[in-house]
Amino acid sequence: MRQVRNPDFLATRGRDSPLSMTGYGQFCSMARAHEVLGGRWTLLIVRELLCGSRRFNDIRRGIPRISKTMLSERLQDLVHIGAVARIEGEHGPEYDLTQSGRELMPLVSALGTWGQRWLPRRPETEDLDLDPLLVDMQRRVKADALPRDPLVVRFEVQGHRSTRFMLLRLEEVSLCTQNPGYPEPVVVSTPLAALVAWWRGDVSFGEARKLGLIVKGTPALVRAFPTWFDRYLFAPVEPASRAGG
Repeated sequence: MRQVRNPDFLATRGRDSPLSMTGYGQFCSMARAHEVLGGRWTLLIVRELLCGSRRFNDIRRGIPRISKTMLSERLQDLVHIGAVARIEGEHGPEYDLTQSGRELMPLVSALGTWGQRWLPRRPETEDLDLDPLLVDMQRRVKADALPRDPLVVRFEVQGHRSTRFMLLRLEEVSLCTQNPGYPEPVVVSTPLAALVAWWRGDVSFGEARKLGLIVKGTPALVRAFPTWFDRYLFAPVEPASRAGG
């Protein structure tokens, strides 16, 4: 595969690019880094790349509110500063973090930890999308905990007309808008807020059930359902109020 990267980080780009806007005018490396990384969506794109997304549409599934135009521009900016390499893959363009981009992992981790510890967690009042949650669940499935036989989990989330399906196989986990042809022995019926509260670590699975999270189906599989996932990466981070901060 061929990598395409512009090594001239100082070249002028389009009028709407943060790289061509008036800067902070500071020598400070923190200010200079914020000029190129502090734009809306940029670090979320880095997050998706750190989590393994490589193709344009896969990145956008994790950030559904970003427009295609904005995602394209932000990816170009990251390529331009050398944090991302654009690769001509077998099925079209792919994006991969360079050494420069991978060094952003501690920054992304620190922001996630800070947000988990210090920001209020009230999912019932938050403006939340379903798809980023399911994408995160998909990529944190524990293959060694799954049943041997393939199955589909049906997600029926209150307030969302479209049902989602998660195919769980030892060799593949995928999200679908239609059942790809496997049994559906587990159905998750829930308010989005209850599913978020459990996944994010706000409450235990039992407490989420009291909030309306219902898992129906084959009893053994229903009991096993929460063990099929490594919960959200920052779920172990306790809120400051609970930790006595």
